Amino acid sequence: MYMDLVNSYKPDSEITLNNVTHKMALVVPFRHCKDELKVFAPYMRVFLNNQSIPHRIYVINQLDDLRFNRAALINIGFLESDSDCDYIAMHDVDLLPLNPKLNYSFPSAEGPHHVSAPGLHPKYHYQTFIGGILLMRREHYKQVNGMSNEFWGWGGEDDEFAQRILFNGLKVTHPQGISTGILHTFRHIHNDTTRPRDQEQYQKNIGRLPRLSSGIDDIQYTLVSRNVTLINDTPVTFINVHLSCDVERTPWCLQGKSGNVRVP
Repeated sequence: MYMDLVNSYKPDSEITLNNVTHKMALVVPFRHCKDELKVFAPYMRVFLNNQSIPHRIYVINQLDDLRFNRAALINIGFLESDSDCDYIAMHDVDLLPLNPKLNYSFPSAEGPHHVSAPGLHPKYHYQTFIGGILLMRREHYKQVNGMSNEFWGWGGEDDEFAQRILFNGLKVTHPQGISTGILHTFRHIHNDTTRPRDQEQYQKNIGRLPRLSSGIDDIQYTLVSRNVTLINDTPVTFINVHLSCDVERTPWCLQGKSGNVRVP
C-alpha cells in the first residue's frame, strides 16, 4: 500500500465509562487521496485519543474503474468493520476537526450526531445537510438499510440519506456551544485544482426520495484484500474492494468514453 505493511500492532487502550465501553469505526471512503490520508490518519488518531475515544480507522479503497461511489464504500465499511465497534463515523478524508469541543463520543438513542453541521462546515450550510462527518450507532445504520448504492460520482448520496433518517423517525443532533464558526471549526484540505471532483450529476435522475430497496442488504462487491498499514506511525486497516454495477439500473456508474471523467 502507501506505507510499510505491519503484521500486527497494539491498539490504543480502550476506555470504559460508566461501565460501558464503546468503540468507534472511523470509516473513510477512499480513492486517489494519498496526500490527504498522510495528514488525516495521524491527525485523527491524536484528536480522538485526546477525547479518550476508542477507535479503529478503516479506509475503504475503491480499486475498480467505475465511477467513485462514496455511499457504497461506507456501506462496505459498516459491513467489514469489526463487530466490537458499536458505532461508525462516516468521515471524509479531506475534513479535519479543529475545535477540540467537537464531540466524537457514542451518539444518543435519538439518532445520528452530525459533527460537521450546517453553520460549521466550511462549504455547505443548507439546513438538511448531513455530509462530511456523521456519527451513527450500528443499530441505527442497519435500521435505515445504510446508504443507497445508486449514487455514482460526486454528490447527492448524503441528501438521500437524510431522507432515510427522517423516514425512520430518527433525529439528527448537532454540536452545541461551538463558537468558532465556518472559518475555524474545520480545515478542508481538498485541492480542487489538482483533483477536481466528478460532478457529472447523472444520479439526479433517480430523485432524492428514500430508496429502501438499495443499501447494505444488496451491496455487491469483491473484497480484494484487507491489511493493516502504518500511515505516519498510525495503524490503518485498508479494505481494498472492487464494486459491482448493474448498468441496466444505473448506467451512470461507467466513466465517459472520452476518459475525461475524474473521480474523487
